[in-house]
Amino acid sequence: MRVVIMLLLTVFVALQYRLWFGKNSLPDYWRLQQEVEKQQQTNQSLERRNKVLYADIENLRKGEEALEERARNELGMIKKDEIFFRILPSERMPIDD
Repeated sequence: MRVVIMLLLTVFVALQYRLWFGKNSLPDYWRLQQEVEKQQQTNQSLERRNKVLYADIENLRKGEEALEERARNELGMIKKDEIFFRILPSERMPIDD
């Protein structure tokens, strides 16, 4: 009877070791779960960015106003006979006492 109990105890300990420290153990599973969550957050962020880019592309395909706005903001272009004013913020704002 003692031999059977010792054998069962040995098998139990071996299984517990594998569960906690072996390949594909619980800590590995938990680590992979965290990596999946991080990847899902990254994917959601990229999906939002892609939606904005697709909307921007559609806007550029359809309207001339969006094209003009982009040319003005990103390239600094102006129309013929148009005057461009650029207002720069001062380095320090005076504080009234």
